[in-house]
Amino acid sequence: MIEDGRHLQEEVIDLQSTKVLEQFQIAAEKEPKSIYPFSPVYHASYKGEEVIVKKTQKPLERAEALARYTRFLQENGIYIVTPIKMNTNNQQELGDACYVVYPFIHGKAYTATHTQIYASGCLLGHIHALSPKGELFQLPEYDVYDFTNEEVEESVRAITNHAKRNRVTFPITQLEEKLLSCVTKQSCLKELSLPHVLTPHDYKANNLVFTPEPYLIDPDNAAKVPRVFDLALALLLFHNELSSAPDHVFTLEQWKAFLSGYYQFVQLTEAEKRVWKMALEHVFLDEVLWLMAEVPEDWEKPSQRQLFLSVVHLLLHSQAYEI
Repeated sequence: MIEDGRHLQEEVIDLQSTKVLEQFQIAAEKEPKSIYPFSPVYHASYKGEEVIVKKTQKPLERAEALARYTRFLQENGIYIVTPIKMNTNNQQELGDACYVVYPFIHGKAYTATHTQIYASGCLLGHIHALSPKGELFQLPEYDVYDFTNEEVEESVRAITNHAKRNRVTFPITQLEEKLLSCVTKQSCLKELSLPHVLTPHDYKANNLVFTPEPYLIDPDNAAKVPRVFDLALALLLFHNELSSAPDHVFTLEQWKAFLSGYYQFVQLTEAEKRVWKMALEHVFLDEVLWLMAEVPEDWEKPSQRQLFLSVVHLLLHSQAYEI
C-alpha cells in the first residue's frame, strides 16, 4: 500500500511546521500550513527560490537512497524533482520522520488532453525502461500478498456505510465477491517471476506538472515493484484527487493513448499480458479498497464519488482495457 500519510491529523502536521523549516535553515514569517491535507508538504522560499519541504521515505538511509535514484533518473533525461543543494544536509530526520527539500516546479495542471495523456505514458515507460538491474539503490521491494477475507469484509462494510450515508447506489455485493476471489489469487501472483522495476510507484496526474512536458513532482513512494502492477495503478487511479482531471478513469481511447506513449519505451512480456487482469484486481485490492473504505471525506465530494463508481465499474468490466 502506498503511504500518503492520510491518518495524520492536520493540527499535528502544522504544529511542527516551523521546526521542520528551521531544520533546513528556512525562515518562516508565520506558522506555515501544509498545502496537502493528508501529509506534511510546505511551500517555502530558500535563497529567493520557491521550494517544497515534505515528508519522505524513512529511515534517513532510505531517504538518501531515494535521492540517488531520482538523480539517476534526472541524469538520464527524466523530468523529476531531486533534492536541492543547501547549506545544510538535504534529507533530515525530525522525530520519527524524514524530510526533504525539492524545487517548486511551475507549470500547468493536467486537463486530460490527448497530448498530456500520451506524454504521461511516455514518461512512465521511460522510467520503467531505465530501471537498473540488481539492488543499486536499496529501495523497498513490493511484498504485499497477505490480504485476508476478514480485511475485505471489514472494508466492504465501511464502503457500504459511506455509500448509504451519501445516498450512492453501489454494486456492493458484486464488488465483495470479486475482491474475495482476488484474495485467493495472491499466492499465485507472488510465485510468478514477473519483471520488477524501480519506479516512483504513485504515478498519478496530481503528481505531474506540465512544463509543457510532464514533470514528476512526487517520487517519494519509489520502490521496486512488478512492472505490470505499476501500470495497473496508473489505469485505476491516474485521475484520483485532482479537480482539473475527469471524474472517471481513463476512457478506452485515453487508455490507448497512454499505452501508445508507454510502448515507445517498453515491451511487456507475454507473462505480464497473461496476468494483466489478475494484476489489475490485486492492485485494486491493495490501493483502491483502502482508499474507498478509510477516507469518508472523499465520499462527500461528488467528483470523487463518481471516480469511485467508475473505478469499480472498470474492475467488474475490465475486459476492454487490454495491454
